[in-house]
Amino acid sequence: MSVLARPPGAAARAVIPCLWRGQYFSSGKEPAEDNSVTPMLRHLIYKIKSTGPITVAEYMREVLTNPAKLLGIWFISEWIATGKNAAFQLVELGPGRGTLSGDILRVFSQLGSVLKNCDISIHLVEKTPQGWREVLIDIDPQVSDKLRFVLAPCATPAEAFIQKDETRDHVEVCPDAGVIIQELAQRISLTGGAALIADYGHDGTKTDTFRGFCGHQLHDVLIAPGTADLTADVDFSYLRRMSQGKVASLGPISQQTFLRNMGIDVRLKILLDKSDEPSLREQLLQGYRMLMNPEKMGERFNFFALVPHQRLHGRHHQMNACQSKPSPSPVAGFGELVWR
Repeated sequence: MSVLARPPGAAARAVIPCLWRGQYFSSGKEPAEDNSVTPMLRHLIYKIKSTGPITVAEYMREVLTNPAKLLGIWFISEWIATGKNAAFQLVELGPGRGTLSGDILRVFSQLGSVLKNCDISIHLVEKTPQGWREVLIDIDPQVSDKLRFVLAPCATPAEAFIQKDETRDHVEVCPDAGVIIQELAQRISLTGGAALIADYGHDGTKTDTFRGFCGHQLHDVLIAPGTADLTADVDFSYLRRMSQGKVASLGPISQQTFLRNMGIDVRLKILLDKSDEPSLREQLLQGYRMLMNPEKMGERFNFFALVPHQRLHGRHHQMNACQSKPSPSPVAGFGELVWR
């Protein structure tokens, strides 16, 4: 019933072993866990044996959008369409041990993030004495059912996204995000509007942010693929560069700053003043702390905006009655809120 694997054929390309220095990356030296040989891992091993080492972007696409997960989304879609019954039966007819059904059941718990998020994959590129080299994923020659990071032996297309004045030793690039930003910038410059992007990220300062989460805990990205969510922080300096000057960009600024500029403190005070129930007041305060605490989401989440250039030079270039120059209208969230 499964058509995941292609038969082994082409020999794998020669690659240079790489010991990644990032905090969340596997060095390939840890002993394999008993439950780490997942169906997805077997699929990836067959794939690598057939075509050679794969990019991190391809690895992410395989893990995050594998057929079992897509089938799970189909079943959830039908469940929603038929009224979200409290109980339902998932039946797999055919020979075998119910492996496909087991895979689908395992991904049900992860479908919330799949249904609401857009999976955008990254390429990892590392500076070496020979120049920039992309980080690939290969089979560990010492442990046949384990994956490892390696360096490409020669240049790859991902290296074209590295700036000439780049000072970092490791860079994560996302061509897919660049395409989306270029499309947004083109539309905004031609027809107006604005884009607000909120995510974990940085302004071109971080290096190793590719990581996995399983059960809200950090998880080695190469162990038991298919059982954990994979993610990486957004490089907002890259998004700004990909807008190609067609629009103005604002940020990134921290969520704490953005929400404070939007008046969250005033809003919290109003809600607390209207609430006489201690449990509700505590819920409000807990929610506020989660959003604003620098150790939680306050400094980890960032906001970034794209607006037409004329937006920063006064709406439709109208003149203020008391001024001889256009009066710029502040963009909400990116400047201190002024109460009138």
